[in-house]
Amino acid sequence: MKRIRKKLLAVMLLGTLLTASVMTGCDKDDETKIASEITGTEASGTDDTAQDTGMGLGWEPIPTSEPSEENVEEVQEEEIREGMYRSELTNEWIDESLKDQRPIAVMVDNESTALPHYGVNSADVVYELMNSTANGRITRLMVIVKDWANIEQLGSVRSTRPTNFLLAAEWNAILCHDGGPFYNDEYIAKPYTNNLSGGFARFSNGKATEFTEYITAQSYTNQNKGKTYEGLVQRIEESGYSKTYNEYYPGAHFKFAAVGLDLSGEADVQQATEIAFPFPHNSSKLSYNASAGEYEYYEYGKAHTDPLEGDAVTGFKNVIIQSCSFTQYDENGYLIYHVVGSGDEGYYLTNGQAIPITWSKADETAVTVYKNKATGEEIELNTGKTYIVLVPSDTWGELVIQ
Repeated sequence: MKRIRKKLLAVMLLGTLLTASVMTGCDKDDETKIASEITGTEASGTDDTAQDTGMGLGWEPIPTSEPSEENVEEVQEEEIREGMYRSELTNEWIDESLKDQRPIAVMVDNESTALPHYGVNSADVVYELMNSTANGRITRLMVIVKDWANIEQLGSVRSTRPTNFLLAAEWNAILCHDGGPFYNDEYIAKPYTNNLSGGFARFSNGKATEFTEYITAQSYTNQNKGKTYEGLVQRIEESGYSKTYNEYYPGAHFKFAAVGLDLSGEADVQQATEIAFPFPHNSSKLSYNASAGEYEYYEYGKAHTDPLEGDAVTGFKNVIIQSCSFTQYDENGYLIYHVVGSGDEGYYLTNGQAIPITWSKADETAVTVYKNKATGEEIELNTGKTYIVLVPSDTWGELVIQ
């Protein structure tokens, strides 16, 4: 649009100057010189050129049909879809009725016995972090879901740790889990915390009881047990928790690029198609699938799949890796990550490339801000789902990106 307006202004100015030239007796060469100065090009001033263009003085006609590439991009940026809006979690188009709805954060057991996970592929953001220093530094997932009223089955659900209350607060999310150590009590009592513990649906899957609990949006009847469990929608309604963002909502978590983001021109960019994390128990890793444009998640030596999506492999457009120190509470391996603070390092990955970043979190309810280490500017993400992993700082040197 700016280019078209500039030409219109030039036409108006040229008309004014040519009128003045007639009144002052300006000759043909002077007219040509005026046209050249206005357009920034050399105008021939011949009658043949004027006849060919229909505008005179070598001018091109003002475009009235197809917009330029610049203008097409501008239109795309301002795109509006009726009844929809761009999700603050993924930048994808979703139903406008969800715009002010708070997400939930669900603790998902990551022990091999808990596999396969159900519903994880429907999450908008997935965290992986060490759950205990014991048992080979076993990890647990925390999945952030915006459209929770349509959950068919999500889990299996397991206990939470203090770190997860601090991370859930960044999203103003209702934390869903099943118990946890007494170290949680301090964080459950925080005014910003809303959480639901236990009481979710139990599925008869042939596994030990601790691996049978799943979230369902609506009530679920286990025919084997002859018991009906309340659904998440009813649980939240009965809790009295606000279903929409409340006074502790810190605002949108990410910045998204208006068009596809390419890291090729960034300082210190490196190839990042195979990533291995220093978690001995499950040996989680990511492998970049170029045809899908996503990082696919693997653990226990195989691709992570979701039965609710036809066993599709779990994939992410964006990956954020944070180095983070922690304090171990006791000999059982319970811990808390130091997620509030600044100055720590990390990486942002997308489209098979990575750049170094820094991250900071101002307080318990603030969002974690990720900045390009070279420029100090907050990074932008590509549209799509995001995987965030907290790597213990004492094993940061064992992280493999290649």
